[in-house]
Amino acid sequence: MTGALEAEGEGRGRAVPRPEPDPPERPWQPTPVPVDWLWNTLTVSGPTEAVAPFQAAAAGPGVIPWTLDLDALEEEFLLPMAGPPDGVRAISLAGAKLLARRLREAVALNHQRALARMATDRSCPFDLHRLLPIPAAILALGPEEGASRDWLRAHWGTTRPLRHAAVLPSTLDGRKKKMGQWRVGFWSADWSPWQAVARLRRASPDLAFGLQPHYAPGADAGRAVSRGAGADREGPGRTAKPARPGRSARV
Repeated sequence: MTGALEAEGEGRGRAVPRPEPDPPERPWQPTPVPVDWLWNTLTVSGPTEAVAPFQAAAAGPGVIPWTLDLDALEEEFLLPMAGPPDGVRAISLAGAKLLARRLREAVALNHQRALARMATDRSCPFDLHRLLPIPAAILALGPEEGASRDWLRAHWGTTRPLRHAAVLPSTLDGRKKKMGQWRVGFWSADWSPWQAVARLRRASPDLAFGLQPHYAPGADAGRAVSRGAGADREGPGRTAKPARPGRSARV
């Protein structure tokens, strides 16, 4: 009995380890997806009577009529403001909700205005949705769905719409009266729109398409790609491949 009491007394003298408290839960925050924007030059050349109709067909509003999930968009606006990273001053929950709602309304208004001008606006000289339309079933999913990105990657070669398309001066010899040339520059997300150019080439065999990506200083310079009508390969035995930052353009 005495031994049992001594053992109990020794046990009382030792510190009993306690379980570590659970770390405080951090609110979920959307993770931005980084995008590398690449400047490209597209040159379309061929008989004047073929270049002019293509140029007219390529012009559009530069708008994609996505179905927007405004509720999800408002939540994405709200969460970073309601639970900012450490060291960033937070605003009140009521203020965050008000600001998120106003941002949602601004996005909805801008989208409606863009849709309203689609039928008549031709300010974008190289509108891929005009040339290679996105199916209605994909548009209904919205721009952020994986299936939407997969479709764009498979049919356009890039995961987002082109930006800031602008007509560039022609480099065609003026003595070639029966030949036409149309050049346009634009920004593309991560990749050049090589899939779109390949499809346009097949649809317009009387035109030659040259796609030139312009890489950032220090990256490997892309090579100009100029194709004859109906060409599908670059050099003997080499199948056309996508253009990506730091690699040659092969379309």
